[in-house]
Amino acid sequence: IEAGMSGSSAAPCRFAHYFAICGIDTETGLEPDELAALYQWLEADRQGRDPDTAATGENFEQSPLKRTFKSKVLARYPQNVEWNPFDQDAVNMLCMPKGLSFRTQADQRDPQFHSFIITREDGSRTYGFVHTFYEEVTSPQICSAMHTLYQMHNAESTPSSSSSSSSMDSLASSLDEADSPTSSSSSSRRAGGYDSSRDTLYVSKALCLITPMPFMHACRRFLSQLHRAVTADVAPPLPLESYVHNILYEVPLPAPGRSLKFHGVYEPIVCQRPGLGELQLADFPLAEAFTLLGAENLVQVFTCTLLEMQILLYSHDYQRLMTVAEGITTLLFPFQWQHVYVPILPASLLHFLDAPVPYLMGLQSKEGTDRSKLELPQEANLCFVDVDNHYIELPEDFPQFPNKTELIQELSEVLLSFGLSANTGAPPRTRTSPGSTPGSTPSTPGRERKTVALRQLEDDGRNGNLAVEELAVLELLQGNATLERLQALTKRTGVTVARVDALRAGVKAQGTEGQGGRTAAEEEELRNAKLNVQLREVFASRFTTMFADYEAFVIQSAPDLESWLTNREQMHNFDKASFLSDQPEPYLPFLSHFIETQMFATFVDNKIMSQWEEKEPLLRVFDARIDKARLYNVRAPSHRSSSYQRCSILKESAQAIEQRLMKIDHTAIHPHLLDMKIGQGKYAQGFFPKLQADVLNAGPTNNKWSHRTATAQRRKDRHRQQTEHLALDNDLKEKYMQEARSLGKNLRQPKLSDLSPAVIAQTNWKFVEGLLKECRMKTKRMLVEKMGREAVELGHGEANITGLEENTLIASLCDLLERIWSHGLQVKQGKSALWSHLLHYQAREEKLEQQQQAESPVSQVPERRKSDCFLAMPSLRVFLIQDMRHIQSMSEIKTDVGRARAWIRLSLEKKLLSQHLKQLLSRQALTKKLYKRYAFLRCEEEKEQFLFHLLSLNAVDYFCFTSVFTTIMIPYRVVIIPIKKLSNAMTTSNPWVCVSGELGDSGIMQIPKNVLEMTFDCQNLGKLTTVQLGHDNAGLLAKWLVDCVMVRNEITGHTYRFPCGRWLGKGVDDGSLERVLIGELVVPSGEEDSGRGCRTPPLQRSPSQTRRISITSLSGRGYKPTSAQIQEAIGESVNNIIKHFHKPEKERGSLTVLLCGENSLVAALEQFFHHGFKSARLFQKTVFVWDFVEKAVAYMESADQMGDLQETAEPLGMTCQSLCHYVNSINSTPRNIGKDGKFQLLVCLGARDRLLPQWLPLLVECPLILRMYEDTALLRDRSTVSTLIGVLETIHDFPITLEASLVKGIDL
Repeated sequence: IEAGMSGSSAAPCRFAHYFAICGIDTETGLEPDELAALYQWLEADRQGRDPDTAATGENFEQSPLKRTFKSKVLARYPQNVEWNPFDQDAVNMLCMPKGLSFRTQADQRDPQFHSFIITREDGSRTYGFVHTFYEEVTSPQICSAMHTLYQMHNAESTPSSSSSSSSMDSLASSLDEADSPTSSSSSSRRAGGYDSSRDTLYVSKALCLITPMPFMHACRRFLSQLHRAVTADVAPPLPLESYVHNILYEVPLPAPGRSLKFHGVYEPIVCQRPGLGELQLADFPLAEAFTLLGAENLVQVFTCTLLEMQILLYSHDYQRLMTVAEGITTLLFPFQWQHVYVPILPASLLHFLDAPVPYLMGLQSKEGTDRSKLELPQEANLCFVDVDNHYIELPEDFPQFPNKTELIQELSEVLLSFGLSANTGAPPRTRTSPGSTPGSTPSTPGRERKTVALRQLEDDGRNGNLAVEELAVLELLQGNATLERLQALTKRTGVTVARVDALRAGVKAQGTEGQGGRTAAEEEELRNAKLNVQLREVFASRFTTMFADYEAFVIQSAPDLESWLTNREQMHNFDKASFLSDQPEPYLPFLSHFIETQMFATFVDNKIMSQWEEKEPLLRVFDARIDKARLYNVRAPSHRSSSYQRCSILKESAQAIEQRLMKIDHTAIHPHLLDMKIGQGKYAQGFFPKLQADVLNAGPTNNKWSHRTATAQRRKDRHRQQTEHLALDNDLKEKYMQEARSLGKNLRQPKLSDLSPAVIAQTNWKFVEGLLKECRMKTKRMLVEKMGREAVELGHGEANITGLEENTLIASLCDLLERIWSHGLQVKQGKSALWSHLLHYQAREEKLEQQQQAESPVSQVPERRKSDCFLAMPSLRVFLIQDMRHIQSMSEIKTDVGRARAWIRLSLEKKLLSQHLKQLLSRQALTKKLYKRYAFLRCEEEKEQFLFHLLSLNAVDYFCFTSVFTTIMIPYRVVIIPIKKLSNAMTTSNPWVCVSGELGDSGIMQIPKNVLEMTFDCQNLGKLTTVQLGHDNAGLLAKWLVDCVMVRNEITGHTYRFPCGRWLGKGVDDGSLERVLIGELVVPSGEEDSGRGCRTPPLQRSPSQTRRISITSLSGRGYKPTSAQIQEAIGESVNNIIKHFHKPEKERGSLTVLLCGENSLVAALEQFFHHGFKSARLFQKTVFVWDFVEKAVAYMESADQMGDLQETAEPLGMTCQSLCHYVNSINSTPRNIGKDGKFQLLVCLGARDRLLPQWLPLLVECPLILRMYEDTALLRDRSTVSTLIGVLETIHDFPITLEASLVKGIDL
């Protein structure tokens, strides 16, 4: 025990934790892979076949050599390492993701290399490196078992084609389908059959190193040397145990910033580890990921990863899957992928593909199967990467990465400098895989990477036939991946090397010994390392510039770690709105999505926790870079520019690596003889033996660095105990930390080991809970953001939602709904699960409708309004299918995913989302038909809660449909409501109407005589702002008293009321034949809306008073505001205008309302001018303020002609002219607007052109004022007027633009 303890105490800085061997267990013999069988069972269940028939016995359709058999971990050394417990199932599953594979001497038996990763629950990772080779089967039982299976198979199979078409087979069948053509019609040699009398049987065996850090190249070379030792004619200098013991216990991890040399069986192996300030270690060749996908595609997949979509990699080669997955995740620096990460998905875990969470998974493709055969449960949010065909399928409309083209350009230049092309753009999809001539076997990266020595062999023409004695030449190839291949090939007949993509080797043909006496393989490794780091630096520098100021927006609100962790969920820890308002416009679509992701949230959490804990390593490097960048260029206020900054440290980063590899810092102890008995450690050539466990299970006791770390460990322990006493109990804290960190994540990692149906159910249960939690968080966030505005009015902090942010939140809600609808789907139809459910529902409802109509042929008259005296909008039926039809008729939307998104937006805008979905799910028979038992939509309680969370969204107004689909045609309905008691219901004149909104206007439309309701179709007008209403004054009954106009958008149901309350006609009121009416959104009331929850008051408006009726008109006589109220109203209206301009552009609402609506500037000034105005005269017509203005202008013009104004200062004369000019233009307009309308126009134009404060003194100075105003009038009080002028001047800083409907026909 003592020895074991000391050996393991040093393990945190051991290079490798375990050495394991996987293969066939001769004791138990051939066992079909149960997991594969379980998967078949699940698959059969999913496709609705009878699961039991599918799983009985073995799958006879497949030829026995192609079936999956169970592999076992045959041995592992040491038995256990305390901080990295050995997970036997996971290692076995990932070493041989498909179980054992068998071959005969006729098949290809090249060794393969692949890596894997095990992610533990807490997100920490362990790497595995696997060298798989074929070993002759010596056990007679196994040979005869295989023989028997073949006989059974041949007896069973009929001449018909044997390949099963179930998608299970297409996914789980063995790797090298193409190696042996399958036609099982006869047991001929072609069928790749096996006959124990004449064939030799081989079975796969895997050597695996499990390490804490991804030193891929070093492990690859070590394992291939170890295998070579077994197959070599001459036994290696030492027993195999010595080498394994050496790498397990005597080779340390290199210290940060150092390089390390250790010894394999035949030659030394070098690895290096980046320093503390550099990007963390990533040994997988990025160049390969770029050449496989092309720079453009890789950047797109990278963007999908940043936005946390579902990413599925697809390739026949495990190592490629790993290379691309690790490549993309290392580029995320300083962020980290926070969700399910399984670069190699074992066949038995395929049901994980319907996980309703973001994931990054790799799936092995079967040779010759088409992507179209692959049934993926959910594609609305899926990025599918076909690695072998350089082809990707992207989710619909996701934002592009900022400066994408410049980024790709810079990456291409880096690749070119290393002699690689960044084949931009995916070539058309071809069936043959790259780098292989049609008909040859598809190439694996090892076969494609041709190094110098191999090329020389080829050029010499010797490769036609390599005789055995020429093996000497092969010594040049030591450590090269192609070595084992060539050796295996030379054993039969000689070698033919497939045509290889010369670019991929990329090594400039120097001598075999590179500079400084390094071998070609080392040269290549150095190039790879340099290229890797330069490509990563390009990405890192993008983030350093994009997030250079992120710290300023982190909200540090908690006094200590404990309180922060306990309130983590309620805390707002990043000021998103201010951050976005600080970014250049082109970046916003991407950034607004990105700052909502889990990886960004975790990044900010790490930043906050770094006050109390040691900084997370990636964050430390990132912060150091930002500080350095600040030192070099103090950022001027121009930082909002979106110009592209290239990475400036490419050279330095590559130099650091080169220097480390040139000058080795540390050499590990050489392998040496162990304390073994004579005769131990013998083995037969070509067979990898079980090693001597006693010498391998414990490390050396007197190792100097193990001692060093043991003391360091003791020191650490002591320190930890102290901190534990100080802080809260560490376990509790850990638990908090885990909970806080996993906030919003559902299930980080699937457990790879135990996969009983119970565990699958458990996993699904976690998914269901996670989805519900996510729904709660999202709806809450949407409410908080949206209600922020009202909260501000009540004095709670800052309102901050931009149209952009709202869009992001809604997009993420759409994505969540798609994920919920695709969880546990029985059969997938179309790319959008939600839309396909809606279509099923629609089909059923329409069928029912037809049946009803057939039964009762009475024509259904829609309810019309009761009687003509009560004239209002006919109510709009709430009808789910109607909304679907609106969307189906929109030609702008081309795909199902798009339709589903549009439908969600429309339902949100109508405040019917929860109600519609409830209705959809109320058809339980349909839900049962479409969904498996465990699906979210069939968990009653969670479903109810989910609908309730969505119901809360009815509390706020969304315009997310109208504002996005701006070009569609929308039917509008207009109803004009006259005041019957006081005017003719009939008029003889011809009325017309023109409706305007934020996006345009309908143009003037004639209303048929005496019809007070009409509908028209028009391109989306957006939120409605004004209605112009008028008539041509024809006939005798040409006077018309209108109460209001109602306009409704027939798709969204939004109804606007445009109050009027005035006459239209010559000789009544102010003689106006047309009026511009200002609209407000009507809050629906009444029984049909009772389910819709409360609602926000209309934007920027105090609770509305009754429509201001012109002070001179009918009922206005009673109401006289006091002078204090008038002054307050003016201040209020000006304030509102200023506030309007301080809001972000996307959410300002209508300026017209603030200028001309209720409580607007015009209304307030009207009251000001009316105060003390002598309007009603005995026996005379009513006098209007406009009359006063006209008279004042007439006076000024005559005074001007007489020369009275000559001696006044020049600017005053100019002002005088401008006022006269404006008033005359307004009077001479062809429009028939009345006197109040003209006054309104003058105020609006004066505000727009910043002239109001200059005009006021002119009116006040005019002698007419004495005649037309009382002494007490506000207009005659000097100090009040000068205050008013001061208030009006404050509007000058803002660009006021007037709506076209206000200034039509006026040209100033």
